[in-house]
Amino acid sequence: MLRYVLRRLGQIVITLFVFLTLVYFLLEAQPGDYAQTFLSNPKLTKEQREALKAQFGLDRPLWERYLRYMGSLLKGNLGISFEHYPRSVVSVIAERAPRTILLFLTAQILSFLLGFSAGKVLAWRRGQAFEYVLTIGGVTLYTVFTPWFGLMMIWIFAYILHLFPVGKFVTPTLWRGAPVDANYVFIRILLSAFVASLALFLVLLATRRLNLALRRGLRGAGVLIILAGLLAYWLPSGITRYALDILYHLILPVMTLTLINFAGMMLLTRNSMLETMREDFVMAARAKGLPEGVIRDKHVARNAMLPVITSFIFSIAFVLDGGVITETVFSWPGMGLTLLEAAVAQDIPMVMGGLVFTGTLALLGHLVADITYAYLDPRIRYT
Repeated sequence: MLRYVLRRLGQIVITLFVFLTLVYFLLEAQPGDYAQTFLSNPKLTKEQREALKAQFGLDRPLWERYLRYMGSLLKGNLGISFEHYPRSVVSVIAERAPRTILLFLTAQILSFLLGFSAGKVLAWRRGQAFEYVLTIGGVTLYTVFTPWFGLMMIWIFAYILHLFPVGKFVTPTLWRGAPVDANYVFIRILLSAFVASLALFLVLLATRRLNLALRRGLRGAGVLIILAGLLAYWLPSGITRYALDILYHLILPVMTLTLINFAGMMLLTRNSMLETMREDFVMAARAKGLPEGVIRDKHVARNAMLPVITSFIFSIAFVLDGGVITETVFSWPGMGLTLLEAAVAQDIPMVMGGLVFTGTLALLGHLVADITYAYLDPRIRYT
C-alpha cells in the first residue's frame, strides 16, 4: 500500500504540472491584456510603470515568465493578483476559501446524509408508490436549472415569506464596528464544526459494539457533551451574534444546494443496494431470522457504500472551487465567484493560484477514494 501511495503521489505531481502548464499558456493566449490595461493608468508615473512591469515579469518573454512562475510556485509563492493589487494571491484565497468551504461542505454533507438515507428506503420499498414519488421529485430537483431554482428560492423565502435575507453573507449594519472581521468568524465556525464532527465520530466508533440500549444512551450523552462544549466555546467569546448572523445567511443557499444535489446520492445508493441485495449473504441473513432493519442497515447498506463513499469523496474534492452560479445568485463572495472574475479580467496569477488549490484537492481526492476503497473492502489490494 505504501508503494502504491508514493507512486500515486508522483503521478499527482506530474498531472498537476501538465495541467498548470496547459492552463498557463491558454490564459496567456487570450486576446487582451489586463496587466497592460492596469499599467496604462494615467496616474502612474513612468518609473512606477517600469517597476510594476518588472514586478509582474511583463518585461520578459513568455517562456521566461512561465519558468519564473513555476519556480515561484515551488517556493509556495503564487504571485500578486492583478485585480486585487497589491494583495497576494494567497491572501485572497485565504479570505475567500473559508466562505466557500463552509457553504459547499455543509451542503455536500447534508446531501450525502439525506440522499443515503432516502436511497436505503427506496431500495427496500421498490415498486411502491413512495418510491415513484420520491424518485420523480428527486430527479426533477437534480435536473432543474440551478439559477432559476435559486432565484425561486430567494423569491419564495426572502421576498414573500421574509424568512431569510435576499443575499450576501453578513448583515452590514450588524458588522459595522465589529471587533473582528468576517473571515475570522468563518474560520472559527469551521474549526468548531471539525472538532465537533471528529468527537461525534469517535463516540459512534467507540460505542458501535455495545448493545442497543447502552449504545443509544451513551451516544445521546455524547451528543449532549459535544453541544455543551460548543456552547462553552462560543458564548464567552463575544462574537456569537456574528457567527449566528453568518449561519442565518447560510441557511437559504445550503437548503437550495441540498435539494438540488441529494437526488444523485439517493439514486446511486438505491442502485448500489439493489445490486447488493442479490448477494447470497443477504439470503443467509434472512434465513437466520434477522430483522429487516438489521439486514438493510448492517448488511446491505454497509456493503453498498463503496461507490457512494467514492462519489462523496470526489464531491468533497471539488468543494474549494465552489459553484460560480450559486455564489452569483446568492451574492456569496467565495472562490467560485473569485475565479470567474479573475478569468474574465485575465488576472492570470489569481486564476493559476485558484487552480493550484482546486487541482491539488481534486487529485488528492482520487487518492483518498482509492485508499478508502481498500479500507472498506479488504478484498481490494493495491501494489
